[in-house]
Amino acid sequence: MTAYAIAHLYPEGRPNEEVIEYIDRIQATMDPFGGRFLVHNTPVEVVEGDWPGAVVMLGFPDMDAARAWYATPAYQELVPLRARNMAGDLVFVDGVGPDYDASATAAAMRAAAGGAKA
Repeated sequence: MTAYAIAHLYPEGRPNEEVIEYIDRIQATMDPFGGRFLVHNTPVEVVEGDWPGAVVMLGFPDMDAARAWYATPAYQELVPLRARNMAGDLVFVDGVGPDYDASATAAAMRAAAGGAKA
């Protein structure tokens, strides 16, 4: 199942040379793990709440590939280039399968809470 790496970054001003180098080199670290950019350098449209900063979303074939990519010396060498220049948060999350049904999830949550649909 596809896994995602989602970063919420807080850039300040224009990217400096370290950030540009990070961006230039990151794809080569992802390629051996089937990683690809899904969202990058795209404006965010906030429709609820507050969302300062930028979003980056990467896709990997599965969670093992995402974790393996992050742990590589090649990527870890790049992390300081970004981290020194912009704060942010990074999470890994599994996607849902093509047959995912939110109503089935709601029903399971109701059952676990001991409630029934009114």
